[in-house]
Amino acid sequence: MINLYFIGSAGSGKSSLTGAFNGWMENQKYNTITVNLDPGIENAPYVPDVDIRDWIKLRDVMKEYGVGPNGAQIIAADLLALNIDEMKEIIESMEPEYVVFDTPGQMELFVLRQSGKFLIDTLGSERSIIGFLYDPIISKTPSGLISLMLQAASVQVRFNVPFLNILTKTDMLHDDERDKILNWGANIHDLEEAIQSEVPTLKSQLSIEFLTALRSFGTSQNIIPVSSTYGSGMEDIYTTAQQIYFGGEDLSKG
Repeated sequence: MINLYFIGSAGSGKSSLTGAFNGWMENQKYNTITVNLDPGIENAPYVPDVDIRDWIKLRDVMKEYGVGPNGAQIIAADLLALNIDEMKEIIESMEPEYVVFDTPGQMELFVLRQSGKFLIDTLGSERSIIGFLYDPIISKTPSGLISLMLQAASVQVRFNVPFLNILTKTDMLHDDERDKILNWGANIHDLEEAIQSEVPTLKSQLSIEFLTALRSFGTSQNIIPVSSTYGSGMEDIYTTAQQIYFGGEDLSKG
């Protein structure tokens, strides 16, 4: 069983990708389930097989603790730890080959709260993969891409499990914009040249300094381009995940 967690900033397309990837896996006859970890999600583009809202409801948290929506999200993130054992039992009873996790819209609620790491460890960090989502609009500028790379590096350090870099919503990009982003991700030198070609500002100077730190971290990575709207890139996510844990060997289809 492989646990695949989609993590990214609000609006990066986590829920859409969860639904699209799950749909592709089902079409390929693979045994896959989805888990929603966001108690505040509304109108999800998929029907979760396991849903944190069965245990935690934001309205109930707001009423019980006398807090607003933001405070309720923080409390709900911590309450998640109380339900992990039961969630694990339900997931394992389904005997899936892949479990796809849709994490909270506010990334820091999962990444920075201790409950996020506790969940990954409890469900099996040794068979987990994080898919970090790159927002296409932010990624179009060198400084924007670097800011996302810094976020990705912090997530990788936090959880220390295999990592996929995923550029979402590529249908919103022109071909040359998509290719430029993918090239920047794979070639730090080209990204540095792109920053230096910008009008010198404090922001660009900071970007170069951040890039130097990222280079020492070894953050140059291939980025997988996907579109949940058109279903492109799903096979690449699957193939890369299989390569990580099974040397590329395909799952047996049911």
